[in-house]
Amino acid sequence: MTTRHPKTLLVIVAEAAIERLLISDARQHGVQAWTISDVRSAGQDGEREGAWEADRTVELKLVCSDEVADSVAEHVMRVYARHYHVAMYFSPVAVLRPERY
Repeated sequence: MTTRHPKTLLVIVAEAAIERLLISDARQHGVQAWTISDVRSAGQDGEREGAWEADRTVELKLVCSDEVADSVAEHVMRVYARHYHVAMYFSPVAVLRPERY
């Protein structure tokens, strides 16, 4: 039987301009692995179609402990949310190899 280990998925959707900063900050908060995708998005601030460099959006997925997810989210809200388009959400997930997260 496969053993599942509970973790938290923190998804950050943000302007691509801060992608490297978000990765660096996530690592400093203890995140060991991440996945990044280029995405298009829309919300109350309008659409971001990615038609030009300054309009690009990325989705950063982090799987980590609850504590690390909370720490990263609080940091992103404090440092970036006021100046950049940022959306975040949490989901409970289960992983098979907890040492990778």
